[in-house]
Amino acid sequence: MSPIDDIRRYTPTNEQEERDRLVMLSLLQSGQELFSRDNAIAHFTASAWITSPDRQLVLMCYHNLYDSWSWLGGHADGDHDLAAVALREVREESGLAHARLVSPDIYSLEILTVDGHVKKGQYVSSHLHLNLTYLVEADPREALSTKPDENSGLGWFTREGAIAASTEPWFRERIYPKLNAKLDG
Repeated sequence: MSPIDDIRRYTPTNEQEERDRLVMLSLLQSGQELFSRDNAIAHFTASAWITSPDRQLVLMCYHNLYDSWSWLGGHADGDHDLAAVALREVREESGLAHARLVSPDIYSLEILTVDGHVKKGQYVSSHLHLNLTYLVEADPREALSTKPDENSGLGWFTREGAIAASTEPWFRERIYPKLNAKLDG
């Protein structure tokens, strides 16, 4: 399946997802290159909501750029298999060798704003992340290792603790509660 097919098939669970889904589909149909950071306005990313097998704990990283506890994920960088991107980012950013996708299906989708910032000495203009989130499961007993150029901490939190640990209002109010609610249904 292609990302456009996956997004078409995805059933939104709220108004944010429905509207963001329509924007993503429109952009995909526009012919723009959306799977590379070369598109300075909007490009695809993939994130992972990483839970323990009993779905009671969530793995978060302390993200250096955002100065906040957050989910793990990253840029597509030309890869159209966004589930594979999410899993690759989990392994790179946490050291988890045995993390696994619960399903190859999209768990959540969202368009996220990224403020302008400096990365590796270069200014990056404000832009949009067209983000697909995947549910990933991992064993909390497995050893973790940070990726110092991206994060400076990793930790397992209760579901509520993961929300409270974030300092990003949009994620605390809309994104992380939505992801946790989906674990129950």
